[in-house]
Amino acid sequence: MLLSPPGAQAAPGPLRSEPVHSYENAIRESVWVDTRLDGDGDGRGDRVAVDIVRPREPASQGRRIPVIMDASPYYACCGRGNESQRKTYDARGNPVLLPLHYDNYFVPRGYAFAAVDLAGTNRSDGCADVGGRSDIQSAKAVVDWLGGRAKGYTSRTGDERARASWSNGDTGMIGKSYDGTIANGVAATGVEGLRTIVPIGAISSWYDYYFAQGAPLFGSGPDWLSRYVGSPGARERCGAVRQRLIDGAPRSGDLTRLWQERDHVPDADRVRASVFAVHGMQDLNVRAKHFGQWWDALADAGVERKVWLSQAGHVDPFDFRRAEWVDTLHRWFDHYLLGYDNGVEDEPMADIERAPDRWSTDRHWPPRATAVTTVSPGEGTVPGVGTLSPKPARPGAAETFTDDRSLDEIDWASAVDRPTPAKAGFVTGPLTHDLRLSGSSAVKVTVTPNTETAHLSAVLVDLGPAVIRDYAASGEGITTLPERTCWGASAPGDSSCYKETKARTKAVDLTVFSRGWADLGTYADAGRGRPLTPGKAHSITLDLHAADHVVPAGHRLALILAGTDRDLIEPPASTPTLTVDLARTSARLPVVGGAPAFARAAGPSAAAPAGDGAGLEGVAGPRPLRPVPGGEAR
Repeated sequence: MLLSPPGAQAAPGPLRSEPVHSYENAIRESVWVDTRLDGDGDGRGDRVAVDIVRPREPASQGRRIPVIMDASPYYACCGRGNESQRKTYDARGNPVLLPLHYDNYFVPRGYAFAAVDLAGTNRSDGCADVGGRSDIQSAKAVVDWLGGRAKGYTSRTGDERARASWSNGDTGMIGKSYDGTIANGVAATGVEGLRTIVPIGAISSWYDYYFAQGAPLFGSGPDWLSRYVGSPGARERCGAVRQRLIDGAPRSGDLTRLWQERDHVPDADRVRASVFAVHGMQDLNVRAKHFGQWWDALADAGVERKVWLSQAGHVDPFDFRRAEWVDTLHRWFDHYLLGYDNGVEDEPMADIERAPDRWSTDRHWPPRATAVTTVSPGEGTVPGVGTLSPKPARPGAAETFTDDRSLDEIDWASAVDRPTPAKAGFVTGPLTHDLRLSGSSAVKVTVTPNTETAHLSAVLVDLGPAVIRDYAASGEGITTLPERTCWGASAPGDSSCYKETKARTKAVDLTVFSRGWADLGTYADAGRGRPLTPGKAHSITLDLHAADHVVPAGHRLALILAGTDRDLIEPPASTPTLTVDLARTSARLPVVGGAPAFARAAGPSAAAPAGDGAGLEGVAGPRPLRPVPGGEAR
């Protein structure tokens, strides 16, 4: 990636904004914006609190400036960033500390920063409805106010108007987890004036946060999250909203109207903003499926976009690639909010972390040479240890496994070369060339259960030694250090200095790099489960999470089919035994180079010899973390 040196200039305009404004003397104020909703049903329109820091000099000169905005429910309950910062205020209620470095770094460079309390949180009216109309309108109304299309007030209840006469109407939204989800949702409204969004580890469909194709994921429902983030007053007045969340989001996994209203993917064609997405490929909280389906929909809509994919879990890039992140974000906002012709939009579309702190770039993502390649599981010489190749299995070939809710993907992968009752594994031989998978995979499975309920898991595994970020440990791939570095200017009560981090690594002998789950009962209707017919074959396609992974030469690629993935999906009501029809089961893999690349890497037969009982017994990879309810790992 090309980096511009500080102070560099390009004709005819500036290449980079410089810190020429005083941060200590910046204007700090709070405004309450009318959302035009009454979510708490008190007969008054809800107002959301907007805490603003903006440079004094442009205001005194009558110049208008753009806004960087982070709309969040977490400013009071939980904090933001690796150090869980919360907002603080002076005795008059004016903002002193706004979490993260955005105001410290960008306000001196001629931007305003706005930290919005979503409805029902901190100092805002209304109720948090977890991705619903109230949440999205909380932030959209602020974008409208900055563009002169909504009403703002100087207090929560008074009538004195506040106008954003200092704003030029151009806004960029940024945020991690829930905050980034709000940015996705606001962009999907097509709101005028939103020029760019930077969603980090963000949700694209709230249904897919709580369920995987009908299978409940571990964690509490949206009613719990609404109460968790709500201000003390909101917790008392928002019982009706929480009840609607309970009623509209049953743990059955049915795709109800509530979930459809919280799915931003179908509205990607309404997005006018550019999108700079960041996601951890091993994020087991907001899983990479959210990024993958959003990215694909944005691509279909022709949205200008960029992506960073890390090996970490639910981690902000400020904490795994700090200097490069601040520099890239600086140039991104300079281009899309200040209009600087700095070339950032022409740089490689994707940065991919290949190993801890080792990155590669791609001009396009997925690479244009990527093609869907179909591979099939085949029989081996011992039960449950089969082959993986482009050649379909013979008619009648089958494997059987029994759901064991005490096991997880690492247990399955560690025993991939041995017959075990809880999984069926299918493996290539050692690859002769590197094999790169880039994008979202899918596995079509035809199985016959012996019970009326069953859950399925499918995982892709790189069988071979590597050093990876330890995404399953505390920190999800980073270790926080005591030393601090400073990013921007500081003011009394608001330091720009943050603890440094380093990669937390682990040597492993296998890596699960993509996974997907489903309730087999959704075989006929993805939106509604039904009882299975024991003894009857059912077919379903499992969508696997987006990834970009290179299986090196000498390693093997494995596809494993099993039941409950412990701590990641909840088990079914029964303990099913499932028989897999191998001739009617296949995987569609996004292989860079397509079928020829797969055949070249996997050899003429593209198949592994059957397991011989040796292999990976006792070998462990990282144990998956149980997801943190609420979409935020702090």
